[in-house]
Amino acid sequence: MTVDSTTTRTDAGRPIAPTLEQVAERAGVSRSTASRAINGGLRVSPEALASVEAAVAELGYTPNRAARSLVTRRTDSIALVVPEPDDRVLSDPFFAGTLNGLSSALSDSDLQLVLVIARPGDSARTIRYLRNGHVDGAIVVSHHRDDALDQALRQSHLPNVFVGRPLSEGDTQYVDTDNVAGGRIATQHLIDLGRRRIGTIAGPLDMSAGIDRLAGWRQAVTAAGLSEAAVVHGDFTIASGASSARRLLEDHPDLDAIFIASDLMAAGALGVLAELGYDVPGDIAVVGYDNLGVATSTNPALTTVIQPVAAMARAAGERLLEQLSGGYADAPLIFAPELVIRASA
Repeated sequence: MTVDSTTTRTDAGRPIAPTLEQVAERAGVSRSTASRAINGGLRVSPEALASVEAAVAELGYTPNRAARSLVTRRTDSIALVVPEPDDRVLSDPFFAGTLNGLSSALSDSDLQLVLVIARPGDSARTIRYLRNGHVDGAIVVSHHRDDALDQALRQSHLPNVFVGRPLSEGDTQYVDTDNVAGGRIATQHLIDLGRRRIGTIAGPLDMSAGIDRLAGWRQAVTAAGLSEAAVVHGDFTIASGASSARRLLEDHPDLDAIFIASDLMAAGALGVLAELGYDVPGDIAVVGYDNLGVATSTNPALTTVIQPVAAMARAAGERLLEQLSGGYADAPLIFAPELVIRASA
């Protein structure tokens, strides 16, 4: 009676996993050829590659990931780097949308996603982790000037893509929305409604989104001959939107419209406006930015600019996969903003 070696069992009755040697024997190739075929197919003929793939399928062979990494120098994992506090990562719908889009990009690959939260003031440890070979590449979101991740990754040569324009000059790949245009169309909508005293709650000036959306607001009010004095800054959170709205209205109580650079900040500001007795949009019209889930749950529902977070993250993931395969896209990918009109303006 002939016994197939793949059915060999231990004394405890558990089947022994097939080995690379058995795959090579079944495919009729050498062990080194089988290894190369399994680890990328370099210097392997199409016929040998097909034979090895068939043997792997027939035997149910699973490569030893630790041994494979020694051969390929790959970890089969990429990092999603978020330089924000833990509580914000877990509560801000922007990051949920990012995870959704990136997971979609990786769904047909064997890559694992590692979440790396780079807490403020602790970017040096994150940079060491990324440089020390723990991951094959990185996607960076919510980049701040002081985290220096753009410069560090450029020097490390680790494949990377940013979601959001990096602040330093260089050839870093990134995916973004045209935030200047987004701020401009949001403000122009308020102007077209007849509003003439338009303030803004801008984002932080250490992030490109904060800088660019403010620039778009300024372009629109300047072109219309309106004042650009009514500016305060928040940090894209609900709490900062509320506190910023109080400051803005204390300094400029005659405002009849506010462009707010994120939906979360707009949600906080709407609560303050209601508390202070302002009717929205009757007394003050409000436009936000992002079109995240909160935009439809505010009272009133929020007119806002679409930032396609999931699509941006998916595109960033696809570009990173392209880099890992030896390709490179020189030009950034910029999504055009769109305005969604609801009850707030």
